[in-house]
Amino acid sequence: MKTAVVTGASSGIGKAITLKLLQLDYKVIGLSRTISEELFNHPNFRAIQVDLREYKELLRVSKELDKEPIFILINSAGIGKFEPHEELSFQTITEISFLNLTAPMLLTKTFLRELKKNSGYLININSIEAIRASKFAAVYSATKAGLKAFSDALFEETRKTELSITNINPDMTETDFYDSLRFQPSVKEEEKLFATDIADAVEHIITMRKGAVVTDYTIRSLKFGIRKKTPCKAQNFC
Repeated sequence: MKTAVVTGASSGIGKAITLKLLQLDYKVIGLSRTISEELFNHPNFRAIQVDLREYKELLRVSKELDKEPIFILINSAGIGKFEPHEELSFQTITEISFLNLTAPMLLTKTFLRELKKNSGYLININSIEAIRASKFAAVYSATKAGLKAFSDALFEETRKTELSITNINPDMTETDFYDSLRFQPSVKEEEKLFATDIADAVEHIITMRKGAVVTDYTIRSLKFGIRKKTPCKAQNFC
């Protein structure tokens, strides 16, 4: 049985991907601050609680998993805050940058030899913001564009091996990512994505002929829609 590591596996896109991989008969190691075995109640699932915003925590889990025969690494954990840049605190900028970009690079370094040896898959759950520019998203977009550049460069670096590397760039997806933000996806199904759409893309990527690689997989909703929250809902104190 092949092993996959999924970050952010406790909710949203990461959870949907974990469920998909379990259905496809993978052993899945899920990383998250709040993860537990009970969340999936599956014999092939292992939970490791870790705060990937913290260097020491990431170092701990990297050492713990260093010898695991990893076949798939999916970097799905991420955070965002969308405000005028001068309104962001130093801590917020640092946390977004570390979780969205530094942590995936460090985890990739941890597993890269195994991924290459096993002819495996590195899949970075990126964002539509990696390939466009939006106001109030300077830090978030920078981290996502950086993750795309990292993936693209690493693909060229490892191209003599059989490692497949893919960026998935989803548009607005209905998850708890938006719980603390001032906006959220539309209520209309054709104006948003679902986490299962991204999980289906992962299945497509890992079941393709190994000689073909989709290096960038952009998923958009058929139509555009967005909802602004009332101030109290945006701050979670209604």
